[in-house]
Amino acid sequence: MTQSLQVIFAKASPFVRKVCVVAAETKKSLERIDVFASPLEGRSEVIDLNPLGKIPALRTLSGEVIYDSTVICRYLGDGTTLYPNGDALWRALRREALADGLMDAALLVRYETTMRPEPLRWQEWHEGQMEKVMRALSAMAADVTHTSAFDIGDIATGCALGYLDFRFPDLDWRSTHPDLATYAKPLHARTSFQETIPA
Repeated sequence: MTQSLQVIFAKASPFVRKVCVVAAETKKSLERIDVFASPLEGRSEVIDLNPLGKIPALRTLSGEVIYDSTVICRYLGDGTTLYPNGDALWRALRREALADGLMDAALLVRYETTMRPEPLRWQEWHEGQMEKVMRALSAMAADVTHTSAFDIGDIATGCALGYLDFRFPDLDWRSTHPDLATYAKPLHARTSFQETIPA
């Protein structure tokens, strides 16, 4: 039996950040096992925990391993206000799914532009992923006017927007979506976000 919750961790990952924010908001202590994660090179310390070779993965107090970020966040936050009751739960989970989808698309663009040799890059595919990012931003902007209680949808949205700031600063989503910028400012000022800024 392990003595602490252990998370397989890479500071640049927005999905790892989501887990760390949930842990901070729910006052859970995580032992962070830092790894180098790459979609091209499977690391044994990751694959031993998650056969997909993806992070994050979490070793629970009983020694069981769970993944991915959506499952880990639910494990850490289940029974708290991050997962409300009734229709509010489905709205929160939908917003989480939207933010996760934005992060997936942005990560694929990042891999395409930094890891694929330039002669093999597919511009139409790149543009298609960025269109997903832009549609997700528009949907987020339309949704924030209805946001009330702080929940997993807010955490995921904050991490997605933070990842765009980190990897796509030229996108300047604040200029095109001022309501989203207004919403994100106090969110990113929370201690849990300040302590998990990617690097």
